[in-house]
Amino acid sequence: MRMPIRDVVAVTAAVLAPFLVALTLLPLRRSVTSTNLALVLVVVVVAVSALGNRWAGALAAVSAVAWFDFFHTEPYQSFDIRDRADVETALLLLVVGLIMSQLAARARVMRSAAGTDAEHLERLHRTIRLMRSGGCAAPELIDRFRRDLVDVLELRECRFTFAVEPAGSPPPRLQTDGSVRVEGWIWDLERQGWPDGEIELPAVAAGKVRGRFLLTPTPGTVPVPVEARLVAVDLAGLAAVALEGSGRLGRVLKVGSLPRLAS
Repeated sequence: MRMPIRDVVAVTAAVLAPFLVALTLLPLRRSVTSTNLALVLVVVVVAVSALGNRWAGALAAVSAVAWFDFFHTEPYQSFDIRDRADVETALLLLVVGLIMSQLAARARVMRSAAGTDAEHLERLHRTIRLMRSGGCAAPELIDRFRRDLVDVLELRECRFTFAVEPAGSPPPRLQTDGSVRVEGWIWDLERQGWPDGEIELPAVAAGKVRGRFLLTPTPGTVPVPVEARLVAVDLAGLAAVALEGSGRLGRVLKVGSLPRLAS
């Protein structure tokens, strides 16, 4: 599974940024205390962590300690440390850098998750408002659901079929809990990525399959979080309601419930 470009950039920055900053600080090592120089390198670690993930931050912390030792402790241009105060400063730089990297990475994940959750919620609300208004015919709504699924699941392609059962052997299926089932067993999305080929997402309302969305993931991409996959399940349920007819649609929107897929 291919590493996201942002993580590649973060890992590269984790290796190079502490080295370049430590090198830039060389003219100051006689006039600025080693503790203050270490604090500058902590800022670099936090910046890398905010850009990438916790592992990039941890790598940046180790890199910062190594280059702090090499350039700013005696003997210079050596990875030896002889002064006890420099040893303590290097250890503190490592500990603080690791802690700050975890905090910065966690804050970035939380900001990203909050923004994504708000976007998904608005998407569902927008779809419900459109269904309530009756401004779109069922084919137009299905096309909108198809495009929404491409965005939510970061797919290469998504198509819809009214066939309630596959013609041949059943393809992998996206379940109501966000997992993917392949021929009777649960596929490990986090470790294996998306399975090859199309993945079906049945559109179910009132216990009946109204059709199926066939999802084609972008090759090499990391599967989206389970929260996004649950939103996709809700969208498929809404599509089934739209297909079932205006009478059922009115009752569902009146009580404000979002249908979920049956297994």
